[in-house]
Amino acid sequence: MKTRTQKLGIAAAVASIFALSGAALTQPIGAASSAESPTGARTTPDHAMPGHDSSGTGSESMKGMMQPHGQHMMEMHARHAAQMASATPAMSGQDAFGTIQGIVRKLEADPKTDWSKVDLEALRQHLVDMNEVTLKAVAEAKPVDGGLEIAVTGGGRTLAAIQRMVPAHAREINGLNGWSAKTVPLPNGVLLTVISNDPKAVPRIRGLGFIGILVSGSHHQPHHLAMAKGEFSHTQ
Repeated sequence: MKTRTQKLGIAAAVASIFALSGAALTQPIGAASSAESPTGARTTPDHAMPGHDSSGTGSESMKGMMQPHGQHMMEMHARHAAQMASATPAMSGQDAFGTIQGIVRKLEADPKTDWSKVDLEALRQHLVDMNEVTLKAVAEAKPVDGGLEIAVTGGGRTLAAIQRMVPAHAREINGLNGWSAKTVPLPNGVLLTVISNDPKAVPRIRGLGFIGILVSGSHHQPHHLAMAKGEFSHTQ
C-alpha cells in the first residue's frame, strides 16, 4: 500500500512539471500574436504598425498619404507640358531679318497695301547701311561752341553707307529738341555738326555723341515701312 501511494505521488509530480513546461512554451507565442479581451474579442497587438491593420483602415491611410504626392506629380507634368508648348523661340534669330519680318506682317495685315510698289530689297539695303554706319564707321567727335562736331569716315561699302545715311539723318533731326544739325562732305565721309542755342542742351548733345544722336528721334520705324512700300528713299 505504501509503495503504491509513493508511485501515485511521483506520477502527480511529473504531470505538474509537464503542465508548467507547456504553459511556459505557449505563453510567448500567444503574447506575440494576439490577445483576447475578457469578452473573448480579439484585440490588435500593441506593436502592430500604423496603417497596416487587418481592418482595411491601413490601406485608406496609405492612400491618403499618397494623394499629395500624386497631385504634385500631376502639377509637375502640367508645368512641363506648358513649358514645351511655349518653347517656340520668340526672336527671329537676326535683327535685320526680324525687322523685315515685322514689316511684312504689317503689309499683309493692311488691305490697302499696293504690292506692285512694295520694295523690300530697298529696306534690306538700308538695313545693311545701318549696320555699316553703326558698327564699322569711324566717328571722331570734337566739342564746339554749342555742341559737337563729328567726322564720320570709312571706306568701301561703309563710306557709301555714311554718304547715304548721315546727311539724311541730319535732315530728320534738324530742329529736334531745338537742335541745329547739318553735314558737310569729306573726301572719305561726312562732317556732322549738331549744336543748340540752349546752354542746358549742350551737355546732352555731347553726352549722346555720334551714335546717340544717330538713334535720336522716332522717324526710323515709319521710314522703314514707307521704304518697304516704295514711298521713301535716302537718295531723295
